[in-house]
Amino acid sequence: MAKNTTINLRVDSVIKEQAGEILASLGLTLSEAFNLMLHQVRLVRGLPFEVKQRLPVELNDGHGSYICEYGHLHDYSKLNLDAVEREIASPDTKIYDTPDEMWTDLDV
Repeated sequence: MAKNTTINLRVDSVIKEQAGEILASLGLTLSEAFNLMLHQVRLVRGLPFEVKQRLPVELNDGHGSYICEYGHLHDYSKLNLDAVEREIASPDTKIYDTPDEMWTDLDV
C-alpha cells in the first residue's frame, strides 16, 4: 500500500524518546508503529488496546487507604484496628478455618 499522506502529531518529547527507544528495541520506528496501530484500528473497528482507568493509588495516609482501579475510595482511616485485634483475641470470637465451616455454623 502506497504511503501518500503525512500526519503531524504533537507529543511530549520525553514520551516520544522513551517510546522510540522501546520501539527501536523491537525493530520499529515510531512511524511504523503508528501505521501498525492504524491498521489495527481499521481491523478491530476501535482502539487495538484496552483503555482503562488509573491503577490503584495508595493514599499514604498511614492506614492503607487507597483508590482502586475502578476509582473507588477504600478508606481504612476510620477502622479501629485495636478493636479488631481485641475482638479476634477474645475467647468468645469464633474463628473459622473454611468458608463451608462458617456457612454451616450460620445454618443458611
